[in-house]
Amino acid sequence: MTRPSRQSVYGKAIRRGGPLAGLLLLAVTAGCQVGDGAGGGPAAAEARAPGGELADFVRQLAVVTGIRLVAIPAGTFTLGSRPGEADRDQDEGPATQVTLTAGFYLGAADVTQGQYEAVMGANPSDFKNVGRDAPVEQVSWADAVAFCQKLTGRERAAGRLPEGFLFALPTEAQWEYACRAGTTGAYAGDPAKLSWYDRTSGGSTHPVGKLQPNAWGLYDMTGNVYQWCADWYGRYPGGEIADPSGPAAGTVHVLRGGAWYYDRSYCRSAYRDYDPGYVSNFIGFRVALVSVR
Repeated sequence: MTRPSRQSVYGKAIRRGGPLAGLLLLAVTAGCQVGDGAGGGPAAAEARAPGGELADFVRQLAVVTGIRLVAIPAGTFTLGSRPGEADRDQDEGPATQVTLTAGFYLGAADVTQGQYEAVMGANPSDFKNVGRDAPVEQVSWADAVAFCQKLTGRERAAGRLPEGFLFALPTEAQWEYACRAGTTGAYAGDPAKLSWYDRTSGGSTHPVGKLQPNAWGLYDMTGNVYQWCADWYGRYPGGEIADPSGPAAGTVHVLRGGAWYYDRSYCRSAYRDYDPGYVSNFIGFRVALVSVR
């Protein structure tokens, strides 16, 4: 295994003393099990699916692939951190009131090595020794997008995915909204109970779903591995906005959630980072199921 170096870091972690490790991805198990934490009520997207067709698909997806999705309701929250929050970075503001007008589904856990390999046919992960239920890592933003596209195509070809829906990376706003799960403080709960970070991880990733979920039934939203978001990295607009998807163009993509190598401050709900072109054994992703209507 290639160990990250405190001097070889990327994104904002360069300025904060974080690491970088280059590694590759994945070995997935279609039967990955996580706990039974329930989501925060039916998503608006589900309500639009005739006869519960989407809910049926979500249940079937868990059986066929091991990818369990949690329904995230529409709602309003404050994106970013408030001045005075400990360890706050300047790019976490200005605090912006965001309304997500449609519900969506989000992976209950990070995509595992087994799940990734089952879809993509390869496992680039560094931590293969942890097992197929560990999060896939060593994946670029493009790799994560390709997984979502291939999963969408496969489920459509099988006649399972309802029309008007697809798999994608969550937007940064969707990610933070789901991470907070109704909380407004620096953390969505006790990091020692929710997250694998430097003092709890033992220098490695861990199988997903082994710690406490957040209030909406999502595991490992912080810690274990960073997670790609769909957005280009950029400044928040401030004020009030509906359904933001980040800047129209950019040079680097957003990473969220901290990882096994970093300290607990990276597990704050508002913490942001970005990618300058690396893959690493502390970067993975989770999928969202969204409406394209």
